[in-house]
Amino acid sequence: MGDMPGMPGMVHDLPPLTPGRALAFDPGTNWPFLVLCTLLLGFYLAGVVRLRRRGDSWPVGRTVSWVLGVLTVGLVTCTGLNEYGMQLLSAHMMQHMVLSMLSPIILLLGAPITLALRALPAARGRFSPRDLLVSLLHSRYLKVISHPAFTIPLFIASLYGLYFTPLFDYLMRSTAGHTLMMAHFLAVGLLFFWPIMGVDPGPHRAGHLMRILELFIGMPFHAFFGVAVMMASGLMVTSFAHPMASLGANPLTDQHLAGGLAWAFSEIPTFIVLIALTFQWAKSEERLSRRKDRTADRDGDSELNAYNAYLAALERRSA
Repeated sequence: MGDMPGMPGMVHDLPPLTPGRALAFDPGTNWPFLVLCTLLLGFYLAGVVRLRRRGDSWPVGRTVSWVLGVLTVGLVTCTGLNEYGMQLLSAHMMQHMVLSMLSPIILLLGAPITLALRALPAARGRFSPRDLLVSLLHSRYLKVISHPAFTIPLFIASLYGLYFTPLFDYLMRSTAGHTLMMAHFLAVGLLFFWPIMGVDPGPHRAGHLMRILELFIGMPFHAFFGVAVMMASGLMVTSFAHPMASLGANPLTDQHLAGGLAWAFSEIPTFIVLIALTFQWAKSEERLSRRKDRTADRDGDSELNAYNAYLAALERRSA
């Protein structure tokens, strides 16, 4: 079979989509992401090894989170799902949702910036990679693109500004455009969840309540997008109007499935992030309590003694 209109690179019939076919490893389908996943995994593990050799510890849970995050990226880009994502909107939406809503959260729990700051050597007398990272973290550029006033509208625009405009069909004309979309989804997800997760240092470190608010500002727009796609009576995009006959898929039914996936994924990150923020909040309160206890032990509980003296003075005056 020749190339499908608007779907370059499809030179053979695809059988109906099944979990096994979707998750079958296929490195040739998206080599840029294969290289990216390899580098992300390699650099992170190299940093962990460097800390270990230096005698420093690094939480195993963070390493596990990073590895799982990279695996989720690879599972939707370096497998058969990527090929199906050029023919079925539901497969494409699964890629989008994982890359923007699931992978970023798991990756950020791995605290890659913290690891880089600890593992990269601080050069003496010359500008080092660590100095470059520190300068970037304090730059005005990063303060702008990581601010909620930027990340939340960008997160919303990545849904409505892409699928409800001709931009989507334009990008889907080539595999390069499709790959560019995948990279955009991952980048936007990382930017959106970075200040909310608060695991790594960054220009904006809001309190736990404010971070929960930022999360809930974005999620309703995402859920409404899923409902809009699921309830649409006509096709939103033309790229998936004529899937391969071998797939046996109805374009409108497949679009409704894609909307259901988008709607469901609005709940998953909310649940994961709320659990993570709850644990962070509890640990923060525990650290604050220990700090107060150490201060009381060192100062003989001077604040409490001063307050008791104040009450005693008031009592003497009233007597």
